[in-house]
Amino acid sequence: MRIAGVDLPDNKRVDIGLTYIYGIGRSNVLKVITDAGVEGAKRIKDLTEEEVGKIQKALDQFKVEGDLRQEVTQNIRRLEEINAYRGIRHRRGLPVRGQRTRSNARTRRGKRKTMGTVRKEVVAKIGGSK
Repeated sequence: MRIAGVDLPDNKRVDIGLTYIYGIGRSNVLKVITDAGVEGAKRIKDLTEEEVGKIQKALDQFKVEGDLRQEVTQNIRRLEEINAYRGIRHRRGLPVRGQRTRSNARTRRGKRKTMGTVRKEVVAKIGGSK
């Protein structure tokens, strides 16, 4: 089944499968299902063409997939251009929302890179005098 340009998994329930669409989470799924009048417990493979059409019509009220991705990218680009603090953090690849970076932020900063020298530790382990 293909809705809003996304292939949805056939064996998932409708309320779970619709979350595969970018911009549609659990709360928006409930709105879409009630607007379309489709049962959430139904499997995607069991949907009729009429129900799919109703779901697509209900999804029109939301900004999803390409349009939403484009808007988010433009927002980030605007922050970078005006040299806002958040834009600078985006540019440097650091956490944007005030999180600490001394001990955490590994997903944003990547794999650890050791800074400085390790010479004193190596000498101390061998048993040298220093």
